[in-house]
Amino acid sequence: MTSPRRPSLSDVTRGRLLYGGDYNPEQWPEEVWHEDMALMREAGVNLVTVGVFSWSRIEPRPGARDFGWLDRVLDLLHDNGIGVCLATPTASPPPWMGARHPETLPRDETGAVVWYGSRNHFCASSPVYRDHALRIAADLADRYGDHPALRLWHVNNEYGTSCWCDTTARHFRRWLRRRYGDLEALNDAWGTAFWSQRYDDWEEIVPPRRAQYLPNPAQTLDFRRFTSDALLECFTAERDVLARRTPHIPVTTNFMPLFVGQDGWAWAEREDVVSVDLYPDPAAPEGPDGAALGALVQDLTRSQARGPWLLMEQAAGAVNWRGVNHPKPEGLTRLWSLQAVARGADGICFFQWRQSRQGGEKFHSAMVPHAGRRSRTFRQVRELGADLGALGGVTGASVPARAAVLHDWNAWWAGLQQGRPSNRLSYEEPLRAWHRALWELNLTCDFAHPEAELTPYALVVAPHLYLLTDAALDNLAAHVRGGGTLVCGFFTGVADADDRIREGGMDARLREVLGIDLVHEWWPMAEGEVQHLALDALLVSDAGARLWREDLETAGAETVASYRGGELHGRPAVTRHAFGAGTAWYLTTLPDPDTLRALLGRAAHEAGVRPPLPDLPTGVEAVRRGGLLFLLNHRRDPVAVPLPVPAADLLTGRRYERHVPLGRHGAVVLREELPARGGRRRPPPPDPPTTKESP
Repeated sequence: MTSPRRPSLSDVTRGRLLYGGDYNPEQWPEEVWHEDMALMREAGVNLVTVGVFSWSRIEPRPGARDFGWLDRVLDLLHDNGIGVCLATPTASPPPWMGARHPETLPRDETGAVVWYGSRNHFCASSPVYRDHALRIAADLADRYGDHPALRLWHVNNEYGTSCWCDTTARHFRRWLRRRYGDLEALNDAWGTAFWSQRYDDWEEIVPPRRAQYLPNPAQTLDFRRFTSDALLECFTAERDVLARRTPHIPVTTNFMPLFVGQDGWAWAEREDVVSVDLYPDPAAPEGPDGAALGALVQDLTRSQARGPWLLMEQAAGAVNWRGVNHPKPEGLTRLWSLQAVARGADGICFFQWRQSRQGGEKFHSAMVPHAGRRSRTFRQVRELGADLGALGGVTGASVPARAAVLHDWNAWWAGLQQGRPSNRLSYEEPLRAWHRALWELNLTCDFAHPEAELTPYALVVAPHLYLLTDAALDNLAAHVRGGGTLVCGFFTGVADADDRIREGGMDARLREVLGIDLVHEWWPMAEGEVQHLALDALLVSDAGARLWREDLETAGAETVASYRGGELHGRPAVTRHAFGAGTAWYLTTLPDPDTLRALLGRAAHEAGVRPPLPDLPTGVEAVRRGGLLFLLNHRRDPVAVPLPVPAADLLTGRRYERHVPLGRHGAVVLREELPARGGRRRPPPPDPPTTKESP
């Protein structure tokens, strides 16, 4: 029997880009609400999130319900043509819950209570918390499920709480029983023969609390898996309550960007709409760092959603949680918002609508700041609303990508263990460096799980996957054997699903694909240490590397780059190997940005992966979506972008023949004119660049 169709983001957009943000009217007297409505209409807002932190207002004491104020808010929004993303307020339980039910409060690794007085103070394993959360979710659905303003459900907020209490310990044991079946299998998976850790009774097992020395890495890995699953149980329980009562309304929860605590692949499968919060630093010191992080998070979120997604939160100016909180320069909010649309977002929202005057986030910016309607921020909010209103035709459109970056939370978690060859090695650093290199080459990338179908991609890169399952290894081998190109980074394929080191230090299947016989030693590098590379064939002068090295023996692979100087002088640093109908590369180190870009550019060019436009100036991003070409200038100065064919900007109506001028933080969305038969055609793509200057 076919399952009924669940609603999706297209049911919310209805052919227009969503625009708005978190709206917290309970912080303001009701006379301000009417001013809010007028300002929202002026700005082009069509969706606001209501109720995220309203639990104590809705339920001031156990079992009581105060919906009158929320009735008036939703009616007012509907009367003004503004849709509602209605949140369950379960991220921030009221003080009465912690006071009456201290067992709902989380405990840290030492057993200390994490008290109420902030937010996210709940134990995901607590039956009392779950019962109260489901009750208020059900009552919200019963009361507002048929309200004409309701467009979307928003469950909780930025799930990420961890707990090590006794209730969690019991839940963890149940989870382990389901995973392993019996203690013999668990002891084998955890390697408990080491340090006399063998378990003889399930009740002996506790979460990996503070220990005398190094905790068991496999136990810690499983606890991270469990914590993600325990939070997911909370989400799906609320989702199911809402879905049963309002099957026509889609459900989401907002991810944090590149967050370690949730297996985003598993979570995205349970959502009707995938959404994310994104707060790059506008004062990042090295050029367009914020845009590079934005592109990474947007590509990952689009891949989790398998299509359009929702930017649930961004800042209209400064945040309040960095050491120094810089506002956004003129035009940057527009630029980063259009970047998100280019990379698949069908909605652009902010935290929050009106800046709070009290509380921990009163210095976090908002669409309507303390300076009010006449502020520069609100002017830019209005202008962005007009731009998004002109781009309704892009909703639902796909973003083509022929390259994929492999990413797996299990590999990330396993690599966090103590007692590693180097505590300088992080999962994120090579991931961000590799994606940035591809982004600077203007190669649009999807993200993919290592076990996912890879046939749509000519180029697959794995920056750093310490843990790879048997299924993933077979998948990568099949991809290359079938004609694909694989580029692997260092310390990949080292451990199995139980964090057991593979024989030979790298799985034999991967070594065969890469043309490697043996990895003798891992040679991590100290802070400030630089390793020179010899790779003159790529025309990169003074190539260097950092963080990591490996001493390996090849078995059929050619050496593309070798180490120059030091203990590994002359040994292979980068290899390339023909395997089946495809090609596999291996980078045993993290090259400097220019060298990494040159290596990935060569691999992409050989794989037939090309940028959307040739001859793009440095610092300009080009992305195609739905037949439109987005050009985004992340430079600090104006630039002219050459066009292969004439095109018109949907945002201004201007037509361009040969060049598009882009000011600082400038952006255009072009509809290109196809050449007439026999007319001027697009030139062939050039060879990939080997070096690139910083803007």
